[in-house]
Amino acid sequence: MKTSARNQWDGKVAALHQGAVHDEIEVEIPGGARIVATITRSSTERLGLATGKDVVALVKASSVIVGVPDPGMLLSARNQLAGTVSHVATGAVNSEVRIALPQGGEVVAIITNDSVASLGLAAGSAAVAIFKASSVLLAVRT
Repeated sequence: MKTSARNQWDGKVAALHQGAVHDEIEVEIPGGARIVATITRSSTERLGLATGKDVVALVKASSVIVGVPDPGMLLSARNQLAGTVSHVATGAVNSEVRIALPQGGEVVAIITNDSVASLGLAAGSAAVAIFKASSVLLAVRT
């Protein structure tokens, strides 16, 4: 499968919580981190999702917010993956920030150059990739 989404993780459905309209799907990616997606009940059924099913979780880089670790900050976003900045590629207005996850893999974010500067992001600095469960798309290979 080829997509334009910069973030693509192969994983397995670790938990499925059914709701009246939307379901919450927990996907375990290599290394043990979990990504939470909210999708419609009809999508859950159409994809045949169940615990243990192989899936691909996709998130556009522009949907990822980058923060710095702050134990006093509580966020409503379900997905908060802490890691270390491995690379910052600066453009005219925006930068691509790659965050290496301690369990392996990475998250790519596109944020403004001003945000990179104000957060002090550089290779080796601690960072947290934050994205809402509704920003996660799920796919299955047929």
